[in-house]
Amino acid sequence: MTDRKAELAANLAQVEERIVSACAAAGRKREEVTLIVVTKTYPASDVRILHQLGVRHVAENRDQDAAPKATACADLSLAWHFVGQLQTNKVRSVTSYADVVQSVDRAKLVTALSAAAVRGERELGCLIQIALDAESGERGERGGVAPDGVEELAAAVDAAPGLRLDGLMTVAPLAGEYAGRQRAAFDRLMEISSRLRAGHPAANMVSAGMSGDLEDAVAAGATHVRVGTAVLGVRPRLG
Repeated sequence: MTDRKAELAANLAQVEERIVSACAAAGRKREEVTLIVVTKTYPASDVRILHQLGVRHVAENRDQDAAPKATACADLSLAWHFVGQLQTNKVRSVTSYADVVQSVDRAKLVTALSAAAVRGERELGCLIQIALDAESGERGERGGVAPDGVEELAAAVDAAPGLRLDGLMTVAPLAGEYAGRQRAAFDRLMEISSRLRAGHPAANMVSAGMSGDLEDAVAAGATHVRVGTAVLGVRPRLG
């Protein structure tokens, strides 16, 4: 085993132990939570090692990095999640490899994703990204739609050809009433998810939690956690 493979295997084992413990504490089954490894800034070689170690879901947040990496790993059975803020001029590229876009936050993006998915003869899963800080008027730099805009955007995704409404995503906010209160933020997300599922029962995916707060996300009921640093190590600074 190479040094890097051994390192990633050890890190994955630690993350797995955290998820198992969090599920046990919440009275949930381990299989209710899917690990998505965020591979941004790391090379395709790491993605290949992760696949060898059993990882099947990976995430990226920049198309210019993700597109060549997805091409280099096209022979692997992987689900690619796009988690970054997405500009419409990148949509055609992203829809060529992504299985799920977790950062749907506006109607214009829905229209562009639908057109690209239809053109590419693909079905694209979509999560609506919620900006929980929008309710306080202290909105940070992260994307997302305010909670009161979820239903309208969900209806647009549901009606759009080539798109599949899978659920919701959030990042614990850095501003507003939920800043520093990850568990409260994720509980709020689950409330919004419950309302969404009343009208869209299949939209049951809830993506929340990262390396530092995955336990809070699991406790609240998240179905998917997005972990990068805890698996791959501290990221190199982007120039």
